Amino acid sequence: MERNNILSVQQSRDSDFIREVEEASGQNVSKCYQCGNCMASCVYTFAYDYPVTQIMRLIQLGQRDTVLSSRSIWLCANCQACTTRCPNNIDVAQVMEALRIMTRQADTVSQPDIQAFYDEFLRSVKTFGRVFETGLLPVYNMRVKKPFTDFDLAPRLLKKGKITFFPALVKNRKKIAEIFEVTKRECFSKAGKARPEPLSSKTDT
Repeated sequence: MERNNILSVQQSRDSDFIREVEEASGQNVSKCYQCGNCMASCVYTFAYDYPVTQIMRLIQLGQRDTVLSSRSIWLCANCQACTTRCPNNIDVAQVMEALRIMTRQADTVSQPDIQAFYDEFLRSVKTFGRVFETGLLPVYNMRVKKPFTDFDLAPRLLKKGKITFFPALVKNRKKIAEIFEVTKRECFSKAGKARPEPLSSKTDT
């Protein structure tokens, strides 16, 4: 991804963007004064197109397109190091999570492979009550068109009992699936959109 080193701030400024991010995240992004603690705490800064401190500043400057199309917000591991060290008590990790949600709503996801993993991970939890790695990874690899990725690790993981052929039995799986549906309704209600069709999965009590 080519990084934009020069931004025409006045021409690309979206004055509503900071308000939308603050409402979505519940954080006062305006309080950030770019001290750099978040950037210094982040182990993935080397891979980002914009360090997290610059992401915060770009939000303040109303640079919607630049922020929502950035690679950084999808590479964030949500480790909370930035949040822990923020002198203004901004939950920076929550801001990054809110931005990921906004990119999905705007259909501007810059890292579709990561989005696919999110989707399959949650689908696995919804279906089985907890993640079922043996089912998750093959489906994910097929979605991203890399069917044989890490295939050679399977025999060793099976031998050590790290993965199993069958999912663990979890009680009240139907209740867990209902949590997903309630959360989905609330998210789409806040976004002012119609409720989507539920994910097709069978759940048992």
